[in-house]
Amino acid sequence: MNVGELVAIDVHTHAEVSADGHASLSDDLVAASAKYFKEGNRPTIPEMAAYYRERGMAAVVFTVDAEHATGHPRISNEEVAESCAAHADVLIPFASVDPWKGRAGVREARRLVGEYGVRGFKFHPSVQGMAPDDRAAYPLYEAIEELGVPALFHTGQTGIGAGLPGGGGIRLKYSNPMLVDDVAVDFPELRIILAHPSFPWQDEALAVATHKPHVYIDLSGWSPKYFPPILVRYANTLLKDKVLFGSDYPMITPDRWLADFDKLDIKPEVRPKILKENAARLLGLT
Repeated sequence: MNVGELVAIDVHTHAEVSADGHASLSDDLVAASAKYFKEGNRPTIPEMAAYYRERGMAAVVFTVDAEHATGHPRISNEEVAESCAAHADVLIPFASVDPWKGRAGVREARRLVGEYGVRGFKFHPSVQGMAPDDRAAYPLYEAIEELGVPALFHTGQTGIGAGLPGGGGIRLKYSNPMLVDDVAVDFPELRIILAHPSFPWQDEALAVATHKPHVYIDLSGWSPKYFPPILVRYANTLLKDKVLFGSDYPMITPDRWLADFDKLDIKPEVRPKILKENAARLLGLT
């Protein structure tokens, strides 16, 4: 990967479908998410590579392992990693290990980094049905900290399950970013990314990221024109080295995100940090 030639690094994209057509979520949750985001496109990983290559960008790719809570088999982490390795000029593999898997999950995490070159891990507390500060997940965090790769946590409301009876069983409370504060305290060297503007807990996310030196925020899942003013203010100042471009593709395209970001009141010297430099440093690409 030639980082110097990249326009941007998108730290938040989803592998929604495997090579054999298996979806990352059950049909009802996929349908609810598509309706919420008004987006039904589900590209394969090679198609994602072509999409980002055409735009001169790189992308972090992951799926979500929530088998315990949903009963739905995940897309294989190995497939994600191998597909990204085949397109290493533009794709960066993250994995997702269900924290309910205990010691088996710890072994898997170590194997995925050691044998498959995985560069980080994605958690979705609401879909996985576990609060980030649940001690059952701590052995997995310990392993990820030792491996020296980031952990990315979904925060705030989610489109998954939106509009279904009972929200499809998805509990929003698990995605309060303040629940990640304990993780940042108990694993002080763990690099943590709080994904999305964390509605309705934006202030909490900013507080944690400002207070804890290894906590970052990605801006995925929302068009920048909807960012709350306080998020823009912190991105321009206190958190200018800790805010990351993320789109949430394919739910939101980087084309739409970047077009709206161009209109945002971001300082010229801060823009390249958000779009590429902060992510390149965090992911060890430079």
